[in-house]
Amino acid sequence: MASVSQFPANAASAASTLGLHRRLELDETLAALLADGVLTESDVKRVRADVRTARGRTELHPLVLVANLKLADARQPDKPLSLEVLTQWLAQRANLPYLKIDPMKIDVAAVTQIVSHAYAQRYRILPVAVTEMQVVFATPEPFDTRWLADLGHILRRDVQRVVASPLDVNRYLAEWWSVQRSIQRAKDAKHDAHDGRAILNFEQLVELGKAGDVGVDDRHVVHIVDWLLQYAFEQRASDIHLEPRRDSSPIRFRIDGVMHKVFELPTPVMTAVTSRIKILGRMDVAEKRRPQDGRIKTRSQGGREVELRLSSMPTAFGEKIVMRIFDPDIVVKEFRQLGFTEAEEATWRDFVDRPHGIVLVTGPTGSGKTTTLYSTLKVLATPDLNVCTVEDPIEMVSPEFNQMQVHNAIDLDFAAGVRTLMRQDPDIIMVGEIRDLETAQMAVQASLTGHLVLSTLHTNDAPSAMTRLIDLGVPPYLLSATVLGVMAQRLIRTLCPHCKQPAGLRAEDEAAWTALVAPFKASKPAQLYRPAGCLECRMTGYLGRVGIYEIMPMSADIKRLVVAKADLARLREQAMREGMKPLRIAGAKKVAAGVTTIEEVLKVAPPLTEFS
Repeated sequence: MASVSQFPANAASAASTLGLHRRLELDETLAALLADGVLTESDVKRVRADVRTARGRTELHPLVLVANLKLADARQPDKPLSLEVLTQWLAQRANLPYLKIDPMKIDVAAVTQIVSHAYAQRYRILPVAVTEMQVVFATPEPFDTRWLADLGHILRRDVQRVVASPLDVNRYLAEWWSVQRSIQRAKDAKHDAHDGRAILNFEQLVELGKAGDVGVDDRHVVHIVDWLLQYAFEQRASDIHLEPRRDSSPIRFRIDGVMHKVFELPTPVMTAVTSRIKILGRMDVAEKRRPQDGRIKTRSQGGREVELRLSSMPTAFGEKIVMRIFDPDIVVKEFRQLGFTEAEEATWRDFVDRPHGIVLVTGPTGSGKTTTLYSTLKVLATPDLNVCTVEDPIEMVSPEFNQMQVHNAIDLDFAAGVRTLMRQDPDIIMVGEIRDLETAQMAVQASLTGHLVLSTLHTNDAPSAMTRLIDLGVPPYLLSATVLGVMAQRLIRTLCPHCKQPAGLRAEDEAAWTALVAPFKASKPAQLYRPAGCLECRMTGYLGRVGIYEIMPMSADIKRLVVAKADLARLREQAMREGMKPLRIAGAKKVAAGVTTIEEVLKVAPPLTEFS
């Protein structure tokens, strides 16, 4: 391990300005930043003036005081001097590694057992990794080594240090021990309930919390659930999975379409957390044998309203809960933000601006169909139109629409819902999904009587929607008369704009490109981009997702091919002749534009079918 007295050669002249074995002070830090060319003389004067005029801020870490002024980096004037840049400078000064703390990659239960919260807070040290031989601590005070020898002797392990942002260290010092205390106390309460020493079992305590009479142990579960939801919002998760197991139950987030294990709870605590979530979602806490659906409306730390759709499922070790997150800022976007090209947006708008007819969006679960439909309805829902939806379940409650929930228990299915909506004087009807002949027939009937109908189907590509509806039993002549167009879509991860790297076309890339665009003769891009990984994307190389689209207008020639035993290959061939770009070609354009990688497109887009 490097000694704290070692500095890079270019900083040797200013090494004496930072004291050893004690915390950083503002004057010393400013002198070192000035000596290393990070700040100018005028910047230093500005920081000192700001500190003099702002009472109480001198208790902040010196790097936070500098970062708050949003100065330019004197070494690179076009780049801001962020707290992360300053922390990296400090790590280089101390000749220690820099770490951007990613809580999803840290075993919080293990690291919080290493030292007490009081000790960690006293020295501002945060354990971030634990093995049998080594413990790694993150700190924003690399020159304060008073704790180092004592802790190494007590732990009897090699103690390594990394430098991390003071704000991150302060935040996780507060959060991690607090959550672990809540988990332990909830676990103890559950254990006491089983032993008969508690008057009420834990589910009854949670039930009391619903009425406002929160038991002494219930607050720990409330804390765990609140922390979990805010954590998911921060990490841009689209789904939260609570998965009960025999002893320890994992919590996983789906981020950009990929599952990540983020935490583990003792199974008794997971049971209590599940009960708390069911209460919030107005689900039946006592019923554990049947699947249930629910909904939670809450706010993120930024104050945005966020909706969560809940689904419970009985498993061998208890109820599995999946919470799908609907953030209005994410669900409802402009067409360009969704990934539409200019030509695709023009074609799609041509479909949905018609006064009547059926417009279909197809794709597997999780391909972004709901986002596309909600974004479209937001555009269409003007004050002079009546927009109605029938959904199972309602994905996101919106004040611009009249939304109806399917309830099969009372025979309110999609078909009955559409039948009801037709008597509600609608202009636009959105049907959550066409699953059966009766729903398809009602959608056709609605379009024939002068309504615009938007709906979804689960098919691999756009032409398959026609054959699927014919297979359900819809007469081909009615499809030809009512369907305006079909759009298939997928979601692909986009390269992180902060770290993507240009690269040449390797031999394996050429083979992959050929597989991607065959049988089309699309020219190879001059340059590809590859994922690198940085702090912004949590070292994955990808940040966010965007749609790729295959749009098939119902032309006269395609309508003539929609017959009782329609040939799917001929339908697809004709659509391509008329300009339909298959999903893989749409993905290839994103690759050529540097938006994503060939591998991402090949992963989600179905292969092209050869045609003459």
